[in-house]
Amino acid sequence: MIGGIRYDNQGDALSRDVPAEALALIDEGGNGSERRYSYGDLMRLSGAVARGLLKRGLQRGDRVAILSANRAELLITFLGTMQAGLVSVPVNWKLPAETIAYVVNDCDAKLAIGDDARLKLAPDSVPKLSFDGDWDAFIADALQGGPFTPLVMKPAESALFLYTSGSTGKPKGVVLSHYSHLWVMAQRPRRPGPRGARSLVAAPLYHMNGLAMCQTTFSHGDTVVLLPQFTTRGYIEAAAKHRVGFLTSVPTMIAMMLREKELLAKTDLSAVEAVRMGSAPLTQALIDQVRAVFPKAAISNGYGTTEAGPVVFGPHPQGLKQPELSPGAAHPAVQLRLVHDGREADEGELEMKCGALMTHYHKLPETTAKVMTPDGYYRTSDVFRRDDNGFFFFVGRVDDMFVCGGENIYPGEVEKMLERHPGIDQAAVIPVPDTLKGYKPVAFVVRASEAALDEQAVKTFALANAPAYQHPRRVFFVDEMPLAGTNKIDKRVLAKQIPEELMSSRAERGI
Repeated sequence: MIGGIRYDNQGDALSRDVPAEALALIDEGGNGSERRYSYGDLMRLSGAVARGLLKRGLQRGDRVAILSANRAELLITFLGTMQAGLVSVPVNWKLPAETIAYVVNDCDAKLAIGDDARLKLAPDSVPKLSFDGDWDAFIADALQGGPFTPLVMKPAESALFLYTSGSTGKPKGVVLSHYSHLWVMAQRPRRPGPRGARSLVAAPLYHMNGLAMCQTTFSHGDTVVLLPQFTTRGYIEAAAKHRVGFLTSVPTMIAMMLREKELLAKTDLSAVEAVRMGSAPLTQALIDQVRAVFPKAAISNGYGTTEAGPVVFGPHPQGLKQPELSPGAAHPAVQLRLVHDGREADEGELEMKCGALMTHYHKLPETTAKVMTPDGYYRTSDVFRRDDNGFFFFVGRVDDMFVCGGENIYPGEVEKMLERHPGIDQAAVIPVPDTLKGYKPVAFVVRASEAALDEQAVKTFALANAPAYQHPRRVFFVDEMPLAGTNKIDKRVLAKQIPEELMSSRAERGI
């Protein structure tokens, strides 16, 4: 149940608590100009997409690949595809061309839809429909049939595939049912206040962060302000122009935005009431900076996975104050446990069970079996610790952890420590091979503006604030962190900047 209405189709989960003329979406330049869409527009146009796709001969359960920068047509297609009983597959178009082709072929797409610049990345063996070409004629023809009634879907039927980033090996298609994200929307309460509150979304819509935020906002009857892509100036200017109340992002985006000190100083962001950062760990330094810029905003630390959704943690059941670096206590509708060496513990890999769980990885039964326990929990590969009050704290990724001289090091822990230094805006830690220790950490650092900081100062700070084995043996300064397609720091790009002699197993012992 969402807002008192029982939905059975994800594409139909648009609020009925607001009038048809209520503003649903502000597309801030997806086709080069600002466009506005009401809830009536979304229902009418997504219904037209559904009818048009079925008219083209697509059958219930067929997959439709979407390759586009953020724009209104992408969201309308996403909704319409599911209304028609088809499966929406937003594709990360920042992946290498051969990987994009793999994703489109792996999902057995019967059609690819998108903008001209990105649609050409799909293999020519798949029929294509362009937002910049025959889209208007396609919509006009489909609108002739009047309102479309979304298909009634069974809870377990597939609604969308979201492919993992493919940082190691080929991307995996996460199959999500109609029930999964309808459950997510039902679990996310609306913030108090009049309808029409505005949320700014700049994260790419092939990623869970931005996509789930749009779905939740539409289910609440509020307004999405959608940027075609993230830029620091564009993000700040859009927030001010549209009096945005809710910022949703990954921490890297906010960290980059906060470096625009001159622009922030002359920009009115007083409408911002909440800042949610998710999909990557937070640091206390970043929280402090956000609070300085948005003194009246509630700051939340989000956590979620593509395979099990964004609803994991919530307020403490006894009302205890939540530590700022904690995403919260276990959500009442989610079952959580920490497992270390096969036993439940207060620190270990997070396993979870909830209504948002994927049904499986597409065409990968053995891989699915590896991440699902016999009793139905999803193994996240994320290590957390739980304090005496039941609050959880992110420690690191199971597969990111490396051993230095017999000591386990999680890069995220070292990064959080380094970012406590007032002269460091951002830090990224990468292991390099060492013949004596196995691996040793090196760090990439973005200096705070006007900070006089050298390599030795960073090492000295680390040695004074953490165990000696965690201190970075080399420090490299960069003007800004490279971003991956999900707007997280791309450590693969950083690793290529490490001198070859450091990446060799013959690295000198003293490095």
